[in-house]
Amino acid sequence: MKIADTMKYCSKCGGSISRKVPKDDNRERAICDDCGAVHYRNPLIVVGCVVESEGKILLCKRAIEPRLGYWTIPAGFMELGETLAGGAARETLEEACATVEIGHQFASVDVVDAGQIHIFFTGKLLGSYGVGEESLETKLFGEHEIPWDDLAFRSGRFALQKYFEDRGENNGVHFHELRRSKS
Repeated sequence: MKIADTMKYCSKCGGSISRKVPKDDNRERAICDDCGAVHYRNPLIVVGCVVESEGKILLCKRAIEPRLGYWTIPAGFMELGETLAGGAARETLEEACATVEIGHQFASVDVVDAGQIHIFFTGKLLGSYGVGEESLETKLFGEHEIPWDDLAFRSGRFALQKYFEDRGENNGVHFHELRRSKS
């Protein structure tokens, strides 16, 4: 499935956009009809952290769409000027008011239809946690207490499953690809 490209005007000069294959390229791109600028659309990076404290995992109940009211690992879009690990720590602070010691990267999920790559780290909670602006509630869950049926995203479910399989140890990075079913 092709990701919708809604760009209509050039971000450099304001000219109108056409979609065509540039010379020496192999796929259709958004190209300005006036200045010729080629606008590339690349995947966005989402970074998150499976935060552990005394054998329990910190989850956040979402206060925003998509998936308002569902539980999630603290995660969000990476910002320019930060590292992957730094972004995961920042998202944890924003969503759960929690400072963490970032461990190792352990899961990567290609969310093809959304044009995203989700990267997850392990982390240890340093001190307390709370409720950030994007969360309705935060809570520590034991493995058998996790609300599996109320998790917001399949990528988070995959990360939690791999975390528990590894028991938080550094057993390499687990890769997964998510696509919409063709039903």
